Amino acid sequence: MPRQKGEIITFKVDSSLFETMKTIPNRSEFIRSAILAALDNVCPLCRGTGCLTPAQKEHWRQFEQDHAIRECEECHELRLVCERPPRRTTRPGRKPERGSDT
Repeated sequence: MPRQKGEIITFKVDSSLFETMKTIPNRSEFIRSAILAALDNVCPLCRGTGCLTPAQKEHWRQFEQDHAIRECEECHELRLVCERPPRRTTRPGRKPERGSDT
């Protein structure tokens, strides 16, 4: 079965990036890999734009009422933390349902 050809995308680079990229043996594969890696790390809210729409901002305001951005004590990266108190699984005076771990 013949290999399917992909679409061609072109873009401009400054002269110093061009000179650096000249040394890469397979520039096309390098660029494809870089793009795929970047897409794997795109913000799920803004999808890489760096901006939220007005509707997304409203959803974020609701979300942040019970959540905060905190620095991880181990790796020091920022992360989302739920600050909502844990829900009770049973009402006072009621026995847990069968099969429940509580």
